Amino acid sequence: MPVYDDIVAATVKQYLKYIFFGTGMQLTAHTDYALRLLMYLSLLPDRLATVEEIASTFRISKNHMMKVAHGLGQAGYVETVRGRGGGLRLKRDAGSIRIGDVVRNMEEGWRIVECFDLARNSCVIAGPCRLKGVLKEALAAYLSVLDRYTLADLMVHPAQIGRRLGVSGKSGVKPAHHAS
Repeated sequence: MPVYDDIVAATVKQYLKYIFFGTGMQLTAHTDYALRLLMYLSLLPDRLATVEEIASTFRISKNHMMKVAHGLGQAGYVETVRGRGGGLRLKRDAGSIRIGDVVRNMEEGWRIVECFDLARNSCVIAGPCRLKGVLKEALAAYLSVLDRYTLADLMVHPAQIGRRLGVSGKSGVKPAHHAS
């Protein structure tokens, strides 16, 4: 069916263009904030940081940052210390925290198109259509790139980032290796 294949190929090309160059493949604010929180904590190996401090630094609501911190704690990236003088710190070395893993843990589902959601899919061409498979492959490639980088890789310039955030002191980030 050459005509059908041409239609699928054109549709896939348009979707991929939208997903990777439009607004389609976008991380949620929750994941964005989680990555920022981890970067912030990587600058503070010798002290705890409070949710309020981090939220204020990034101009994000304290309640939202609390949810992000909770999720990172549940996923094993952040240690939370309760009580007076409590706060947050990295639970693992920045070089062992893979960005792809953080994104997978923080994102809720990857419903790029309707057919990714089997319970709600009503697309009439879902069976023979190849779009879902192509988009799954594209998503896997996207996450594969993120898997090549660690939190330490994001922190190549910790002193500059620290200055922009108003954080002083010794950085706990070891020099990053550059993934290719």
